[in-house]
Amino acid sequence: MYYYKFKISFDEVEDFERNIEILSSDNFETFHQTLYDSIGLTGRELASFSICDVKWNKKQEITLIDMQDDRELETPTYDEEEEFSTSSNIPKYIMRDAILKDFITDPHQHIMYEYDFIHPKVFYIELLKTLPVKESADFPRCVLSKGVLPKPDEHPASDPENDFLDDFLDEADEDAFDDDFTGDQIWDDSQTGFDSF
Repeated sequence: MYYYKFKISFDEVEDFERNIEILSSDNFETFHQTLYDSIGLTGRELASFSICDVKWNKKQEITLIDMQDDRELETPTYDEEEEFSTSSNIPKYIMRDAILKDFITDPHQHIMYEYDFIHPKVFYIELLKTLPVKESADFPRCVLSKGVLPKPDEHPASDPENDFLDDFLDEADEDAFDDDFTGDQIWDDSQTGFDSF
């Protein structure tokens, strides 16, 4: 029996890294649970894995719940020049039914883990090694943990576009009603151009 050693990175935190060791015979649902435990996620949100090529083009998707639609699905092909694709018309599988060894086709397999589709977090997973199991080892396990995710109330550096929108909405709220506003100004029949209904 074999186990996989994966490196997990997260672009939004520079020093973030996790190393996970998991049996090749485990399913993606077990991998998902190990990831959210070791990363510090709640585990209450939807998530999916995407099996990718070396350029992070998605080839297959493995979802927590059945999200299959009625479209005809086939494994996409990509041009040499094509940098990256998020094609949604790709084969989809369910985590509990998908065994890791059935999807690992490259010695440095790339996998994308997307967590929480409302406030998405994308983790990049790369296979480091495939090793034989020693009888005393317990799997799955996190063998390296560096860096932490920002807390939900910690916002990244301000975005000028969002700051402008927030300021605009605040001013609009303040100007909407002044002290003399009674509600009579809302309808003025002389301005409508209609004599009667």
